[in-house]
Amino acid sequence: MQGYHLFEYATFRLIPRVERGEFINIGSILYCSGEQFLQCLFHWDERRVTALFPEVDLANIQNYCHAIEHVCAGDQKGGSIAALSMAERFRWLTATRSTVIQAAPVHPGYTQDAQATLHRIHTALVKTA
Repeated sequence: MQGYHLFEYATFRLIPRVERGEFINIGSILYCSGEQFLQCLFHWDERRVTALFPEVDLANIQNYCHAIEHVCAGDQKGGSIAALSMAERFRWLTATRSTVIQAAPVHPGYTQDAQATLHRIHTALVKTA
């Protein structure tokens, strides 16, 4: 498979009440070492989120998402974790944790264009019509 690169991806879930386990996919992350690519995208329908989880503080959630974006991009605003290698940042961001925003299990695949693959995955698993 010449020109194809192994990639790994996960979705980010909003789980306002961790003890209930109910969630909405709000983001995607994709790592491809062959293309030196690590990027995440976030999107949520505010009306849908507040209809399902009226107690959620969307401003707070947005701040958490921005923090994830800073770490993912290697931006110094992401603190010491942002200084790690792409692979280490991806592993840190997708590690199992019990918080309001959690990464779903990581899945692999092959791609010729990591950017296009991230947008395809994000559209299929996060954005809804």
